Amino acid sequence: MKPLSALRAEQAAGIEVVFTDIDGTLTDAHGRIPAAVFSAMEQLRDRGLAVVPVTGRPAGWCDMIARTWPVDGVIGENGGFYFRRVVGPQGEDMVRVFAQDAASRESNRRVMNEAAKAILAEHPNAALASDQRYRELDIAIDFCEDVPRLPEQEIHEIMTALTARGCQVKLSNIHVNAWMGSHDKASMCLRYAADCWRWNLAGDDAIRCMFFGDSPNDSPLFGLFPLSVGVANVAEMRDNIPVLPKFIASGAGCAGFLEGVERLLALVEASPSSTASPRLD
Repeated sequence: MKPLSALRAEQAAGIEVVFTDIDGTLTDAHGRIPAAVFSAMEQLRDRGLAVVPVTGRPAGWCDMIARTWPVDGVIGENGGFYFRRVVGPQGEDMVRVFAQDAASRESNRRVMNEAAKAILAEHPNAALASDQRYRELDIAIDFCEDVPRLPEQEIHEIMTALTARGCQVKLSNIHVNAWMGSHDKASMCLRYAADCWRWNLAGDDAIRCMFFGDSPNDSPLFGLFPLSVGVANVAEMRDNIPVLPKFIASGAGCAGFLEGVERLLALVEASPSSTASPRLD
């Protein structure tokens, strides 16, 4: 991983979209998002760069994020959907695109509920995440957000048990997320870019994006985007991250995100060849 100082002006000049994780990336040590983060998002927007959070958080949260944050849209539940507020002839509308149809979501939800019941019976010190009731596609097993942190071995056992039940399993900095289906953060970023901008992120358009993240469930995006940035706390989980980011910030959490945005905007402002322009509806 290279320091952010290694990011070159010609790379920054081509960036039009910033994708970013939320927990552990936009948050401080207390799990809060400071005002400076929203200010940084607004600075990106005002410079013509779109911002798209990509999170494991639930649909209920993501509806609020899409409606109220200074973002182009939001990808939630580890790639289970995207929500995007758009303005059309009839006024504002919320576009909701899911990786699975309604019947599949309902069927898979029953399977996931049974899996969660079995896991919690075997691991009584774990808990369903407090935001579980607002989820559409996955279950989130809390191992440190609202419960005392579980030992690493027990977290691994939970992941193994869910995998054995046929689930796709990803680890964040607070939850074990599990779902039925092949989607992940990267697959929904690909769909978002294709639907909204007619871009192919599996091809040359990936260099038009920067991604910020911190944990194993961000690994698909560290691999997808040539310009991926880990905030400093990514090093704490590096042994569980198959693909590491290309760059690393010196600051942890939101401090690292702010550091990255400051570096990006400074290079963009200094570059006469910047392609960014007011974006994308």
